[in-house]
Amino acid sequence: MSDTNLEAAPLDLTPRGSLAIEYVVNGPVETNTYFVISGGEALVIDPAWEGERLVEEFSRRHPDVRLAGIACTHGHADHVGGVAGVRRALGEDLPFALAEEDVPMIRSNIEHQRINWGIDTEDPGEPNRLLAEGDVVSVGDVRLQVLSTPGHTPGGVVLFAETREGPVAFVGDTLFPGSHGRVDLEGGDWLAIMRSLAKLGTLLPPETQVFVGHGSGTTIAQELEGNPFMQRALLDQRRREGRMRRDSEEPASAMPRREMCPTGTHSAGMTLGAAW
Repeated sequence: MSDTNLEAAPLDLTPRGSLAIEYVVNGPVETNTYFVISGGEALVIDPAWEGERLVEEFSRRHPDVRLAGIACTHGHADHVGGVAGVRRALGEDLPFALAEEDVPMIRSNIEHQRINWGIDTEDPGEPNRLLAEGDVVSVGDVRLQVLSTPGHTPGGVVLFAETREGPVAFVGDTLFPGSHGRVDLEGGDWLAIMRSLAKLGTLLPPETQVFVGHGSGTTIAQELEGNPFMQRALLDQRRREGRMRRDSEEPASAMPRREMCPTGTHSAGMTLGAAW
């Protein structure tokens, strides 16, 4: 993958708007589904499972908040499995945003999970908004800026916002505490995910609260200090930049590939997580 595919649009680091974040751990692979709430509206990020129930439970807790759309960080079945149910509950014209590069792999990944893990996932249907680097997804008075972060999938994205509460990033399965998402599934790319890690470590403020696709969150500062893959990625980036200046090459040392993204099946029950 060429460097040009990871060119970054300028980030707006001006604090804008106020938000609350709630999450639900749901689906057979215990995916984190997030609700971003601002100004009487909410965006659901990565509805993994039981979409109609997600809408029902959220509306019960927040009767005065309008669920205004869906955004998915990537097209794997465990991150889009609740999309169809959310759309049935709220209308097929509800905005459903996903990167174009991941659209072709949705059905094949659903089939992969069915064959290999015994999980039947409902087809989310076609997105009606295609995300790309530099796009903005608005909810209330908060602007979620889209960063292209391929590697776990070809169309993986991070949604970043600078808010009055501080910067936040929804990273899907690109980044995990001390590690990164697996790259051995369809469309996975080791070099791409390393460059995506370098991109996040370079562009996002250290105090950014990072909301991941599975398990506990982290901050960019913690990953800069303790994630060997991000550290390696940043070193390799500096070496590439140095080679461009010197027009010479240096060999990059090998790096152990310890990846994180659950593959086992668990209870499909839904647990309401605490608000962040």
